[in-house]
Amino acid sequence: MPELPEVETTRRGISPALTGRRVIEVVVRDRRLRWPIPVHFETTIKHQVIRRVERRAKYILIGFDTGTVILHLGMSGSLRVLDARVPPRLHDHWDLYLDSGKVLRFHDPRRFGSALWTESNPLEHKLLAKLAPEPLSDAFDADYLFRATRKRGVAIKHFIMNSQMVVGVGNIYASEALFRARLAPRRAARRITRAQAAALTQAIKDVLAEAIEIGGTTLRDYVNAEGLPGYFRQKLFVYERGGEACRVCRAPVKQFVQGQRSTYWCATCQH
Repeated sequence: MPELPEVETTRRGISPALTGRRVIEVVVRDRRLRWPIPVHFETTIKHQVIRRVERRAKYILIGFDTGTVILHLGMSGSLRVLDARVPPRLHDHWDLYLDSGKVLRFHDPRRFGSALWTESNPLEHKLLAKLAPEPLSDAFDADYLFRATRKRGVAIKHFIMNSQMVVGVGNIYASEALFRARLAPRRAARRITRAQAAALTQAIKDVLAEAIEIGGTTLRDYVNAEGLPGYFRQKLFVYERGGEACRVCRAPVKQFVQGQRSTYWCATCQH
């Protein structure tokens, strides 16, 4: 599933081609996404000018004068800006044709993505209203993380993947941040010290920022707005490296299932 770095990379890739452009046509080929695309989607957006392209957690927000399209890439979705003459492929579910001769095209083989319309403040939409601070913002700092963990007996990996605690830290980046902070993924959240909270906060910020800088992580389906994979996979210390030598101490990286997700860690480096 695309995580925050992949979504932010996508946003940065499509924003220059979209901002200030008028939508001249909307084509929906299949409304059967995670939630059905609204029947008024085409008529509502057609002829409007795109004013901004923003992100909140793993959602991309395309803002118009009268409202906002709230997009989620789901498990296998991608957004690409193409020449309008490029024919659609299988699983290309909808297009926004722009006055520049380009098209924004949504591709999603598994159809777990979504495209919703709201005329209200998108940050007050039920999908976004209760989300926690952005991990790259000043609101997410060591003091916040330390206070939030005090009465939580849940494993620290589960804690940082909870979008009501901090948004956008998915499975890949949770494993990598915990490795950098030298914290075992099973450690109870309330047992981390203030110094460990500071180390983990910085590790989360660093790993996400580095992943964004080189285009995210491609494991299977993800491609950016230009159709290119993300290269952060080459920088992974533990994720999907079970049985391989730790890049720091050379001990074998361990793997186990935690909350129905694979967790990777080094028992020597992480405590």
